[in-house]
Amino acid sequence: MSGKSAAALLWDESFLWGVMALKALQSAGLAFDLIRADEIQQGQLNKYSLLFVPGGWSSNKMKALGEIGVGEVKRFVHEGGSYLGFCGGAGLATLDGIGLLKIRRKPTRNRIPSFSGRIALKTSDHPAFHGIDLETPVFHAWWPPQFTVEDNSVSVIASYGEPMPDAFSSDLNIGDVESSGGWADLEKLYQINLDPKKLLNDPAVVEGSYGRGRVLLSLVHFDTLDDNNGSQILKNLWEYLKGHQGCRSRTMGHKESSETPFPLPAASEISILESAVSDIIDLGIRNFLWFWRNPMLLQWRRGVRGLEYCTLSIMVREIAARLGSRPAAKNGNMENNLKAINRQLVYFSEKAKRLLVLERLAMQSGYITYERCDDPEIRKIREELFSSSKSYGGLFKKIIDRIDALLYMVIKEEQDD
Repeated sequence: MSGKSAAALLWDESFLWGVMALKALQSAGLAFDLIRADEIQQGQLNKYSLLFVPGGWSSNKMKALGEIGVGEVKRFVHEGGSYLGFCGGAGLATLDGIGLLKIRRKPTRNRIPSFSGRIALKTSDHPAFHGIDLETPVFHAWWPPQFTVEDNSVSVIASYGEPMPDAFSSDLNIGDVESSGGWADLEKLYQINLDPKKLLNDPAVVEGSYGRGRVLLSLVHFDTLDDNNGSQILKNLWEYLKGHQGCRSRTMGHKESSETPFPLPAASEISILESAVSDIIDLGIRNFLWFWRNPMLLQWRRGVRGLEYCTLSIMVREIAARLGSRPAAKNGNMENNLKAINRQLVYFSEKAKRLLVLERLAMQSGYITYERCDDPEIRKIREELFSSSKSYGGLFKKIIDRIDALLYMVIKEEQDD
């Protein structure tokens, strides 16, 4: 690895979390290239010293890498490369994934499955935390797994402290619940662990080695936008894990073009794309199913697939923003790609709106989760739109894969300009 200083961000199966990571790295001024699983399979990691894997379902990332890609990642780290994983990207490196470190994810019955929001960290004297505001070492965790460390050579460099009152456990505001009686009765009602005190002192950021390489895994999203401490930690990690000052720069900023903007027919397709998704989001807001917690994340009620709708919204917003200023000369077959997405998305939107209204009414008459509901029409639509898979499926997965591929192509073209 001597002499290499470039970083790669694994794009596959990251979706919302990939966009968040991309924006955070750009905001911090850090250089990186996007890389796809098929490029890793072809040996492209040889050009890099750091692989950053953002959030997203680790099981899907592993499928995308395939046996050859997993082997390439392990070879890369074993020979001296660095691996940085956040949330799902951290989960990928455990013994439940590709096994870079001897740690496991706790089973659902032993963890808090739905914590989200701000939480204090107990940090060590590690280079990752140099220069941050130690008076308020508060960061963000978004529905993280929890780890059990099985190897004494793995260091816990930060552990969880107290959750902030504005954080949530499932759809319950932590400050409100703790000021009005606590969690015991709610855990019986929700049939899951809710008390965020169960996170206290659990590993949040760990570091170990695999062969000659470093592996640093964080369940905390230091890539949350507008988090100044998180941004400083990203800079520290880039320097620490790449082992070089400065950057071989491809910061991939979104550049406004002075050329003729996107031609009218494609602009019409973009408008259809945005309307189909904004209709869903607006319906959810006016039916008290969710609200925006920050510019990229919804907080939704238990019983609906809020993360999937949030992912669609952010991905569509990102692609519309980038295509909106795209020069006509780069049009290519973009319009056809958008039409193909819209044919599925408009149908999805109509079905989703029907589903959300039914779910809203079902909440009034009984206990439902996004997986469990006795109403046959709800079950039928859920299966069509999402399948029974927790880690994305159904028509949603087909649409988000198309959008993801298009967004990747646009960003790569911007990068190559």
